[in-house]
Amino acid sequence: MKRKIWLLPLLAVSAYLQAQTEVRLAVHKSFSLPKGLIARFERANDAKVSIIQAGGANEMLNKLILSRANPIADAVYGLDNANIGKAREMGILAATQPESAPVAVGLPSALAVDYGYVAINYDKKWFEGKKLPLPQTLQDLTRPEYKNLLVVPSPATSSPGLGFLMANISGLGEEGAFKWWAQMRQNGVKVAKGWSEAYYTDFSHNGGAYPLVVGYAASPAAEVYFSKGKYSEPPTGNLFLKGGVFRQVEGAAVLKGAKQPKLAAKLVQWLQSREVQQAVPSEMWVYPAVKNTRLPDVFRFAQAPTHTTAPAQRDIDANQRGWVSRWIRTVLK
Repeated sequence: MKRKIWLLPLLAVSAYLQAQTEVRLAVHKSFSLPKGLIARFERANDAKVSIIQAGGANEMLNKLILSRANPIADAVYGLDNANIGKAREMGILAATQPESAPVAVGLPSALAVDYGYVAINYDKKWFEGKKLPLPQTLQDLTRPEYKNLLVVPSPATSSPGLGFLMANISGLGEEGAFKWWAQMRQNGVKVAKGWSEAYYTDFSHNGGAYPLVVGYAASPAAEVYFSKGKYSEPPTGNLFLKGGVFRQVEGAAVLKGAKQPKLAAKLVQWLQSREVQQAVPSEMWVYPAVKNTRLPDVFRFAQAPTHTTAPAQRDIDANQRGWVSRWIRTVLK
């Protein structure tokens, strides 16, 4: 009899979990939020949030496009100002999106969640040991002394890789940018599938062979934070080279054909809530998009560039796919 009594609460919990409505959020591999935050949203909305990891940001977008007839998610986080035009063009976003909170930087057809600066990171110890001056321009990287030193995430599958390409085209001009990439191919540029592979596998600070990596300007702050006292100053730095810095704005949106559109809209708006925005900097190492959100103290090591370059949004939307195809032909084929 006692055993049956213990079963009753277990059955009640099981029935409760089955009664919850599932809402699916597609994210790129850099997405991170505390589980407790997500649990609070679930309790407040009697819902189960299923996080669908879909690879790098552009890889994720491609998966959403391929599955648009039967969407794999109800909402998406991680589209940005370099690929949102492709998302609109391919018809994967709901026609109506929820109302946005006041933001410092906006994103068309989505709610801005965060922004960051794509730039080249360098390994301070490596350059000090080699006594090699830091490059001062992108063109410097084509010189023999910088051969086989740079690793970049592919713009075909990675959002920072795509942002870097957009900065190149804006800063060097389209023809100048692709001439530079052809020279970089000859000078040993390494192409990784995504930022995580480039930074954590190929970057010399993490045991790889390349002391220069296309990454984020906030990465030096992250190095201090995760060292747990080992570093009082970042072991890595940023190169804010002309034509090599891009302000990336990431956002969230309800997907067309969502099974739970109302709950998806609540989830998208929740990503702009105060509790999420305050967690964003030390979870994903980007700046919160919503105005008046406090930054953690460690962000004093996250340099903000004085200049960024990018084509006009309409030009990105119209030409992004063609530019990526040309990059593939120039660098990989």
